[in-house]
Amino acid sequence: MADVRIFRPAKNAMQSGRAKSKRWALEFEPQARKTADPLMGWIGSADTQGQLHLYFETKEEAIAFAEKNGLAYRIEEPKERRMQPKSYAANFAFKRMF
Repeated sequence: MADVRIFRPAKNAMQSGRAKSKRWALEFEPQARKTADPLMGWIGSADTQGQLHLYFETKEEAIAFAEKNGLAYRIEEPKERRMQPKSYAANFAFKRMF
């Protein structure tokens, strides 16, 4: 089992651009179970590393950080975005699929 997960986060649905989606993120895997506080109902955990998210410019920098600190890591490669070029007139085509 890996201690950390290295991945490139997907863009938020509320974003129109892809400015921050080119960075690589390093997240620690959960070590403790989350429990609900009986009085307030808040969710909490004894695992403080679950709150930590580190960002790197390249995948190699994230791997070097994990190896330097003796962390086992798992890399999740991003799915490349496929662009299908369309023209504005394609929105009004007679054979348009809905």
